[in-house]
Amino acid sequence: MPYRRTPKTQARLDSQRGEILAAAIALLAETGYAGCSMAAVATRAGVGTGSVYRQFPSKADLVVEVFREVVSREVDAVEAAASQGDVRERVVAVIETFAGRALKAPRLAYALLAEPVDAVVEAERLVFRRAFREVIARNIADGVRRGLLPSQDAEATAAALVGAGAEMLVGPLAGESGPDTIPHLVTFTLRALGGSDGV
Repeated sequence: MPYRRTPKTQARLDSQRGEILAAAIALLAETGYAGCSMAAVATRAGVGTGSVYRQFPSKADLVVEVFREVVSREVDAVEAAASQGDVRERVVAVIETFAGRALKAPRLAYALLAEPVDAVVEAERLVFRRAFREVIARNIADGVRRGLLPSQDAEATAAALVGAGAEMLVGPLAGESGPDTIPHLVTFTLRALGGSDGV
C-alpha cells in the first residue's frame, strides 16, 4: 500500500514551501538571481538545503515558482490600476503602476526583467510580459471599439509598450537612475496610443 501523507504532514509541508518561497523572494530582491542559491534560500528560510530540494528539484524550478508568485501580485496591481478612468488614463495607470512598483524594488524587478537567467526562467519571463501585454491590449481594444482611440492593432501596440517600458527601466533598475523615467514612459505611451501628450 503506497504511503499517504496525513493532512497534518501535508499542512506542514505546504507551510514550509511557503516559507521557502518567501525566503527566495526576499533573497532575489536583495541579491538577484545570481545570489539566490539553494543553500542561501535554505539558510534564509531556516531549513536544511535538503528540505529546499525536496520542495523544488532545482534552483530554476524554485525561481520559476517565485516568478509566478511575484508576477501574479504585479498583474493584480496593474489590473486594479486599470479599473478606473477613460481608456488613456487606464493604460497610463498600468504603465505608471508597472514602472513605479519596479523602481521601488529595483533589484527584484531587474531579476524579473533583465538579469541573465536559466532558459526555463527566461520562458517564465515571457509569460510575465504576456500577462502585462494582455491587460494593456484589452484596454486599447476597448478604446478602439468605442471610438476613443485611433484604429490600431491592440496586441501590437500593447507588445510595443511593454517592450519599451521594460527597456526604459533596465538602466534605472541597474542603478543608472534618471528621475524622468516614468514621465518619459507616459509621454511615449500617449503618443503610441495616438493621442496628445496630455491625458
